[in-house]
Amino acid sequence: MRTIPMLLVGAATLTLAACGGAGGSTEKQLGADPHLPAINQYLVPPMHVAPVGSWAGAAPTVAPGLQVTALATGLQHPRQPYVLPNGDVLVVESSGPGTEPVKRPKEIIMGWVMGYAGAGAKGGNRVTLLRDANGDGTPELRSVLLDHLHSPFGITLVGGDLYVANTDAIVRYPYVTGQTRITAPGVKLTDLPGGPIDHHWTKSLTASPDGRKLYVGVGSNSNITENGIEAEKGRAAIWEVDRSNGASRLYATGLRNPNGLTFNPTSGQLWTVVNERDEIGPDLVPDYMTSVKDGAFYGWPYSYWGQHVDPRVMPQRPDLVKAAIRPDYGLSSHVAPLGMVFAGAGLPAAYRGGAFVAEHGSWDRGNLNGYKVVYIPFAGGKPNGKAQDVVTGFIGPNGKARGRPVGLAVDPRGGLLIADDLGNTVWRVTAKGAPVVTASLR
Repeated sequence: MRTIPMLLVGAATLTLAACGGAGGSTEKQLGADPHLPAINQYLVPPMHVAPVGSWAGAAPTVAPGLQVTALATGLQHPRQPYVLPNGDVLVVESSGPGTEPVKRPKEIIMGWVMGYAGAGAKGGNRVTLLRDANGDGTPELRSVLLDHLHSPFGITLVGGDLYVANTDAIVRYPYVTGQTRITAPGVKLTDLPGGPIDHHWTKSLTASPDGRKLYVGVGSNSNITENGIEAEKGRAAIWEVDRSNGASRLYATGLRNPNGLTFNPTSGQLWTVVNERDEIGPDLVPDYMTSVKDGAFYGWPYSYWGQHVDPRVMPQRPDLVKAAIRPDYGLSSHVAPLGMVFAGAGLPAAYRGGAFVAEHGSWDRGNLNGYKVVYIPFAGGKPNGKAQDVVTGFIGPNGKARGRPVGLAVDPRGGLLIADDLGNTVWRVTAKGAPVVTASLR
């Protein structure tokens, strides 16, 4: 049954080679002023996804001065780790709802290619709790805190309220410190754009530092409005939601697929990473990390990186193009950033004050890009320096993907937690030689 899909993948690869779809140096696309080549449109876009492999007892490679261990294995498509105040780690396990219609030959090919790469793996649609009370790096307790959820992704705790962002709604659950199972029914705080089309189904979630507001990322319903502009209502945006009554407003727009929402603990500014548009070249458009300004428009679908017009969108909107603001920091093209977190104090000094970004990995350029976790230094509340590889090795020596990083979190002991949705693992990165056993947080 794989013959036809692989023939089509082969055709896509030939298209890639004929049209120069391998992609150039990604170094030129890192930072505030990334290189933006000329647009190159394709009948069939370049596609190259690493086939599924296995860790088989191996682990990711970390930068000098760091070490990595598996906090938990055998999960079901883990997407987001979240650390509770008592040190318990929650892991959101999820898969998409599968409601996007297939209308064009390109979408059939894409579906086969992504399935070949493991993107269609079955998720748990639940939240699992891990408890490592003695701090030895091995949780003694593993419990399903919540289950039967609808493609969950974002999660955050404010006081005694635990919020889960399903693909179609934010739901509130009562939480008591130390509990390992929530049986009380959830209460919907607000609806979110879901089906019948749900192209970007992940809904990232965070709370304001004062806990009064929630911020949720809602991705676009297409690459570039091919499902119609009406399907984009309320999408490609970050919503602000009032915790007290569920009232919502669009906080920022023009963000094709915002994820990793987090507040900079130094400046108090909201930040996000964004998956940009596809199908105009292997080096367009750079995905990015940016601070999020209230009321700002970031270009999608009419333009990218400020005033660079996308000619595919009709009718054009020169008024919105003129208003579009540039992102803060380019991550290079098609790395698919899905997680972001500001560094804590538990890692070496070289990794303090900046931000970690999880790059899920490219599918639409010949030279693979992403498939790693990087660190971007900050100074004065802004990125200050080139992205540095911190956790790599997700692509094995045989060219197969052993894992793909998604959500990030920092635990109270300073470890960096990485959800690996292909390897079904949560990895923990710490300073090399750091003691494994520390005093319990409870």
